[in-house]
Amino acid sequence: QVQLVESGGGLVRDGGSLTLSCAVSGRRISGNGVGWYRQAPGKQRELVAGLSSGGSTSYGDSVKGRFAISRDNAKNSVYLQMNNVKPEDTAVYYCNLKWVVNVEGATYDYWGQGTQVTVFK
Repeated sequence: QVQLVESGGGLVRDGGSLTLSCAVSGRRISGNGVGWYRQAPGKQRELVAGLSSGGSTSYGDSVKGRFAISRDNAKNSVYLQMNNVKPEDTAVYYCNLKWVVNVEGATYDYWGQGTQVTVFK
């Protein structure tokens, strides 16, 4: 059974920092892409940050320069460092594992249950 368990969410003041963690079990993250997505009320889920197996990163425009994604293959975990947070960062944050299923590179998405981040002024 594959499980992604996020932690580290909570209340944070505007301009503050927060670190989200995602512990993965049932699959090794090494060799696969990982990422963080978020969904605010009434909005679609959007990419926050992605990290390929090769180390390439991608970020949503609204978080570039403020957030950083990282991984620890030995701990089978993914992290999101959130700096200078803003009220518009308020959302449920989801951890994602893009599991490579064949040699052609097709992937299957695994998701965590989400962790709430609320930024207040």
